Amino acid sequence: MAIQEGDRVPEATLHHMVDGKPAAVSTSEIFDGKKVVMFAVPGAFTPTCSMAHLPGYVVNADAIKAKGVDSIVCLAVNDAFVMDAWGQAKNAEHLMMVGDGNGALTGAMGLEMDGSGFGMGSRSQRYAMIVEDGTVRKLAVEAPGKLEVSAAEAILEAL
Repeated sequence: MAIQEGDRVPEATLHHMVDGKPAAVSTSEIFDGKKVVMFAVPGAFTPTCSMAHLPGYVVNADAIKAKGVDSIVCLAVNDAFVMDAWGQAKNAEHLMMVGDGNGALTGAMGLEMDGSGFGMGSRSQRYAMIVEDGTVRKLAVEAPGKLEVSAAEAILEAL
């Protein structure tokens, strides 16, 4: 069963780049005591993710943070190196680009999708959530092939 509004984000270890090296970061470090917007994409550098989803959060980062959000996290079932390179390519320096390389958090939340038809294996569904002190307050999971409810503009409106 997929995570629901009102549930706590499961404990998992993710990875991001710090000073040019991959570093582990726990979900508690990311979410506890903070208001966080996290959005997930099926894959870094993929068309909709690169041309619309991530850029929307880059452009709206200041407006989102002005609503009391401590950080904006972009997650994909990719490694930290890929997430860092993608963030640099898309000017996402104000976002935390995290890799869920083994799909641990994605699986624990029940938000995985089968991308094997595209040669991608198990990936994350496209979604966005507003998390306050580790608890999901808003969860917006996209229908397959869509980018509507998890877009930066929709989450900004929900804040």
